[in-house]
Amino acid sequence: MASVTLDRVRKVYPNGYVAVAEASFEVADGELLVLVGPSGCGKSTLLRMIAGLESISDGTLRIGERVVNDVAPKDRDIAMVFQSYALYPHMSVADNLAFGLKLRGHDKASIAARVSDAAKTLELDQLLDRKPAALSGGQRQRVALGRALVRQPQVFLLDEPLSNLDAKLRMSMRVEIARLHRQLATTMVYVTHDQVEAMTLGQRIVVLKDGEIQQIDTPMALYNRPANLFVATFLGSPKMNLLWGTLVDRDGLRLQIAEGVELQLQTDAAMRAALRDHVGGQLTVGLRPEDMTLGPPGDGRLPARVEVVEPVGNEAFINLGCGGCELVVRLPPYDLPSPGDTVYLGYVPERMHFFDQATERRIETAA
Repeated sequence: MASVTLDRVRKVYPNGYVAVAEASFEVADGELLVLVGPSGCGKSTLLRMIAGLESISDGTLRIGERVVNDVAPKDRDIAMVFQSYALYPHMSVADNLAFGLKLRGHDKASIAARVSDAAKTLELDQLLDRKPAALSGGQRQRVALGRALVRQPQVFLLDEPLSNLDAKLRMSMRVEIARLHRQLATTMVYVTHDQVEAMTLGQRIVVLKDGEIQQIDTPMALYNRPANLFVATFLGSPKMNLLWGTLVDRDGLRLQIAEGVELQLQTDAAMRAALRDHVGGQLTVGLRPEDMTLGPPGDGRLPARVEVVEPVGNEAFINLGCGGCELVVRLPPYDLPSPGDTVYLGYVPERMHFFDQATERRIETAA
């Protein structure tokens, strides 16, 4: 296996459109790294540059110790799994798995052994004689994975491989890919627009927007310490609640959201010091749905109006309006309020996130 290193890699099209702006990161040997972001953010372009399917406008790309900027895709020792299964409909599962090896001139014994191993790993050994038309969507995706697996490449590249599957199959295939990665300990770069896939699969995640990297970190570090408002609202379902207003210092720091609606900021000394420079200015405060509660009226609690109640079985999402802000609270599915009720919001003070409203960057303490 091998690492993948990008050093200020750029992709600029002839019309001047910058698809990827100076991407720099390293995928460690054996790591599963996820590229995530909305449509058009440059994640698939970045993957295709690693594969050699897109030329690199500037910067350096290494696989292992070898610079591969000008190396043909077939010579990069990578295998790619696409969004479409791209299986040969007239071939059996066994022939689809073996086709790439035959093109590369492997002997029959080697091909048979590799196909057998891959089929057992992916539980396809009972389906080897079937044609793709006789397979389910999940089985076809496993064949596509198997075709990459038999290559035994240094790096696996997966471009939204689960987007064509239904919700239940996506969940089972996420487990399958995670299990496969643990078993093989191979380097994988996985592209998705689905933040749930990114959070559950990635050992680290690269978050992209408009061709620029917003943050690189482990899933829970991104969730708990987002670098900016985009990362804060992109990762998490439901997304982070945002309250915005003027920061005032009146019996302590408070966020004035609307006339008569204020959020008391119960922060530690280090964060109070960091927020002092923003007093009198605009501030955005973020709270995850699970970090807000409903309770009786009281000092520090925000009045809010219930708009919609969404029970989903093991939990419920309460959609609220508060001073012009739309909020969601995650609650156990018992004794729920009704639409139109006025409720009072509590929160976990140490779970607050603070963002400069002008720059949208996270406000950090000096430490």
